[in-house]
Amino acid sequence: MPTSSNIFEEKSSAGLKVEKTIFWLFRVATYVVLIFAASILLTNSFKGIGSVVKLTPPFIDIPFLTESPETLHVFQFEGKQMQLGDREFRKFIVTHPAVSDDKTVAHSAGGIFPCIVGTVVLVLGSMVIALILGVASAIYLSEYAGAGKFVEVLRLAILNLAGVPSIVFGLFGFAMFVIFFKWNVSILAGWFTLAFMVMPVIITAAEESLRAVPQGFREGSLALGATKWQTIHSNVLPYAMPGILTSSILGIARVAGETAPIMFTAAFVKTDQLPWEGLEKATDFFFRGVMALPYHIYVVSSKIPQNEFTERMQYGSAFVFLLVVASIAMTSMILRTKLRKAYKW
Repeated sequence: MPTSSNIFEEKSSAGLKVEKTIFWLFRVATYVVLIFAASILLTNSFKGIGSVVKLTPPFIDIPFLTESPETLHVFQFEGKQMQLGDREFRKFIVTHPAVSDDKTVAHSAGGIFPCIVGTVVLVLGSMVIALILGVASAIYLSEYAGAGKFVEVLRLAILNLAGVPSIVFGLFGFAMFVIFFKWNVSILAGWFTLAFMVMPVIITAAEESLRAVPQGFREGSLALGATKWQTIHSNVLPYAMPGILTSSILGIARVAGETAPIMFTAAFVKTDQLPWEGLEKATDFFFRGVMALPYHIYVVSSKIPQNEFTERMQYGSAFVFLLVVASIAMTSMILRTKLRKAYKW
């Protein structure tokens, strides 16, 4: 006699037990990854927010966001320990020459404004180049290139490039743009190095987005007398743009967080001028090095002696870096959402 009249009741079996075990392993692994990611994010935010947010008006540490990094001077004065940035310290010793136990800590005072500017300039410029070249390549592969061995090999090469370590792209950019093209360490060299690094991801995602547009859109446009390019420009590309912007969001995350490529091609440890300051001609803007948050974090975390005075700059820079990347990515997400609403099929 059957114990249940429900023929759809789940029956216990060895295969079902294995499936449940695998399910719970995947579930636990997912939760562990999320917990570690959340702990890293919360730790950086908790330790870094104190460098940016204050409890007194205007509630934001304006000097930290608007000044350049400085050497921190720690010294004893009238029985008290004082901490002053290099500019303030030079003014202080003019009126108080008898300063004892002066200790200096590099890059632990001042702010990170040049680093913020350099990061935004490098990310935006490289993403513009990568999107233009990447979307053009995807249009060719999707709409113009025929099926064949060469095209398949080309696609495979693009996929393989997406897995190349960033240090290799950095060395390539150094050899090609800094030395061969004689651009030196500059914004332009950094732009093209970062653009080439992220371009494989953009080409692959853009091609998939173009292929996802129904073939009927193309056939209807061609039947009405439009040329192939008019069809692509008016009936295919607009509907593929949300997917292309998704790839740009992924590209922003990779470009903004890389240290090795910009260390070889674009970043300075310290520079006294912003990219647009002191230009003899407009084109000089493209041939100047900049400070950047990833490289700055690397320098203050590994290239100077670590102590209680360096923590403010380290975690504050990391916190602002997360905000900058999130802001740029959020802008792309908002634009993607608007395009999805505007172009539906």
